[in-house]
Amino acid sequence: MENRKKVAVIMGSDSDWPVVKGACSVLKEFEVPFEAHILSAHRTPEAAAAFAKSARDNGFGVILCAAGMAAHLAGAFAANTTLPVVGIPMKGGAMDGLDALLATVQMPSGFPVATVALNGAKNAAYLAVAILAVSDEELADKLAAFRADTAAAIAKKDAAVAAEAAAL
Repeated sequence: MENRKKVAVIMGSDSDWPVVKGACSVLKEFEVPFEAHILSAHRTPEAAAAFAKSARDNGFGVILCAAGMAAHLAGAFAANTTLPVVGIPMKGGAMDGLDALLATVQMPSGFPVATVALNGAKNAAYLAVAILAVSDEELADKLAAFRADTAAAIAKKDAAVAAEAAAL
């Protein structure tokens, strides 16, 4: 774990934090080191670009970017790094997040941004874990155990519902 790559959790505003901290919780659960920062593609463009450009050298392996409205934070990061960038479009604004979703997913060829659902911070973190697990067997094992536990929990719930339905 000492050599495990970090995940950068970037948000465009502190108003994104209530949702984005779910990603941090997932990363902590998997013992993936992370840093959370507020950087704006529009209000702090130089700082955002500098962070993205130096992220690989600073030990990051994946960057998560959360932004609402038509803000293009994930795209700005993808333009300045070759690391995988996962966009988290945030709900809100006049279009309730549709503009954020489109701004995040519609990237030009050669500058992809993986995109999760609106407010999908936890899934962004699970995707970051899966990306890092490609070259980290311990993390791959943790992810496999998590998925097995999830399947077991569903099987238990299925048995309970089936038993209750049979008793009707």
